Amino acid sequence: MLKDEYEWVKQTRQVLLDQCKELNENDFTKEFGFGFQSLKDSLVHVAGCYHAWLGSFVLLETTSPLLTKEVISEMQIGDIQGYFQQADKYVDTVIEKFRNNFDVIIERELAWKVDSGAVRKTPHQLLMHSITHEYHHKGQIVAMLRLLGYIPNNTDILGLPEKEFATDDN
Repeated sequence: MLKDEYEWVKQTRQVLLDQCKELNENDFTKEFGFGFQSLKDSLVHVAGCYHAWLGSFVLLETTSPLLTKEVISEMQIGDIQGYFQQADKYVDTVIEKFRNNFDVIIERELAWKVDSGAVRKTPHQLLMHSITHEYHHKGQIVAMLRLLGYIPNNTDILGLPEKEFATDDN
């Protein structure tokens, strides 16, 4: 069930990424007074959330899940798409690995934040946080596109064509 739902998240994200591929560099990196300042930085921030909470905290697959400003400044849209693809692998692994114990509490410090203190969360909470976090910032990204004069493509799950909205359960 969660795999199907996450497929919808990926499909609607791809709509946004495809639109961003068409932007010139100035529009893609233009800074605004809200969110993570630019479309580019916002997208990297969204993917980073999956890397931090799922890849690092839950799966312990990385101790430095967040990218430096220097790395981000060199990234192109294809690199960002790759960063999301790795995030998708983390999601798949979490869903598979914790299928039967999705609500078990994990307690540990954050590898990416020194002296964070112990954090107690379940894989289920952190997956839901990562997805809702993405949709929160997706709204900001859509607002940025509008401010740049673009008409954003529909990124709502209900806007997916019927053939794409179908799941394996149907």
